[in-house]
Amino acid sequence: MRRFVNEHPYLTAWIALSIGMVAILLYALQGVDATALQRFWMVVATVAVAGLSVWILSWEDESEDGHTNAGV
Repeated sequence: MRRFVNEHPYLTAWIALSIGMVAILLYALQGVDATALQRFWMVVATVAVAGLSVWILSWEDESEDGHTNAGV
């Protein structure tokens, strides 16, 4: 597990952020009259936003020569 986290830091961040964001979303949807299909698409959109967030934050890790500093 630790090896996977070290080898894939962005994927790990995406998974962790997605879990947290989906948990908050489902908590916020309690008592809201939404169909199962609407909830499903909201979860899909939330996971996509989490992925985009991690991708945008990864731009900070790229050095001027195009190499990433993720493993450092």
